[in-house]
Amino acid sequence: MMNIGAAPAAPAQPAARRSPLRLLYVQVLIGIAIGIVLGYLDPPLGAAMKPLSDGFITLIRAVVPPIIFVTVVVGIAKMGDMKRVGIVGLRAIIYFEVVSTLALFVGLGVGNLIEPGAGLHIDPASLDEKAVATYVTGAKSLTIVDFLMKMIPQNMIGAVAQGDIMPILVIAVLFGFALVLIGERGQRLVSVLDDFTHALFAVVRIVMYLAPIAAFAAMAFTIGKFGFGALAGLGKLLLCVYITSILFVLVGFGLIARLFGMRVLKLLRYFKDELLIAFSATSGEAMIPRSIVKLERMGCSEETVGLVLPTGFSFNTDGSAIYMATCVLFIAQACDIHLSFGQQLSMLFVMLFTSKGAAGVAGAGFVALAATLPSLGILPVGGLALLLGVERFMSEIRAVTNLFSNIFATAIVSKWMGELDDERVNLVLDELADADVVEPDDPQPAAAPIEERQARRTSRARAKPVI
Repeated sequence: MMNIGAAPAAPAQPAARRSPLRLLYVQVLIGIAIGIVLGYLDPPLGAAMKPLSDGFITLIRAVVPPIIFVTVVVGIAKMGDMKRVGIVGLRAIIYFEVVSTLALFVGLGVGNLIEPGAGLHIDPASLDEKAVATYVTGAKSLTIVDFLMKMIPQNMIGAVAQGDIMPILVIAVLFGFALVLIGERGQRLVSVLDDFTHALFAVVRIVMYLAPIAAFAAMAFTIGKFGFGALAGLGKLLLCVYITSILFVLVGFGLIARLFGMRVLKLLRYFKDELLIAFSATSGEAMIPRSIVKLERMGCSEETVGLVLPTGFSFNTDGSAIYMATCVLFIAQACDIHLSFGQQLSMLFVMLFTSKGAAGVAGAGFVALAATLPSLGILPVGGLALLLGVERFMSEIRAVTNLFSNIFATAIVSKWMGELDDERVNLVLDELADADVVEPDDPQPAAAPIEERQARRTSRARAKPVI
């Protein structure tokens, strides 16, 4: 029976729908499609589009180091709890090592099952090592000791200027702790840095208007330079890496998400813009600023986002792990070299270190692979030349998988730390998946404060007539 005394509910006002063409991921998809067509119809012109994509990535990367620095400093200084920062870091490292090792095992398992290099029967003596000599030479110095030493900044300004993520994190953590120790004086500086953060995110927002053009240029270059012919010869290897990466995200991350009460498909939808741009531009690091804003909108704290997300690009490269394990087996199978189970385990152990030693290097996945083969002493280094034709296509799925694995890791660590409220997370993932990314606290209608939306949702539930 209806409650007669209840006041009649006001008629719901239809929400104004945004045109699909105004959504960033739609614009990026259109750019990718046009780029593929141009690269196919006019390969020289398509290849000439590369500077447009490179310029976009360079612009974004110019603000990534200061954003990481101020985000970590402000997060630690506002929290004022050094012990909590240590707990966040420890839990992040535990997660990174467990999941990245799992990714290597998955890559080995799929490579043994599908055998992408079987039947090629390539003579190792016929391989041209000169084609990969530059990569191999550069990889020889990428030891774990060198990696650890590179984490120590030579000076504070130089770390930010050079753009190496790990030295920036080290100096940011120290600076954040220092602001906590000096008390009130430190808090005055924190407010200035906080305002500076908003200005940096505003720069990112301006540059992101160029994302569809960058996606168009990147795909035009990829198809124009390498063509679809490269896909035909190594199609089985490409499919192996792509399908394994996708299944690792959907199944592997899906199971982990279930354990923490989250849904991986909702996260994928929420970060679709960043993933599409990373795929087309083959750069996950360039999407760090936008990912920071979206993660904080979900409820992740500043210090957790600042510590976990950038660190993951050195310690949690799941896409590179899958790529490396699969490609090493491909080279062995293509050259008819049998690797025993013990040799594969030894190879996995080496890759745990080489994948981190190459962090921050351009084409890190390929460089890490170049560092792995000589250390094994079993496979011909010239086998890397077999991968050059499809390296660009491989780097696309590596960039996407690495980016999402670190976004996902940040959300999981935040949940592990008890920071995420389930109602807030579900509200953001359900209602703000297509909202534009803005700087924190921007009162733009598309990204209205979460508390107001929660209140409206509650009031709508209470306004329902009683039957």
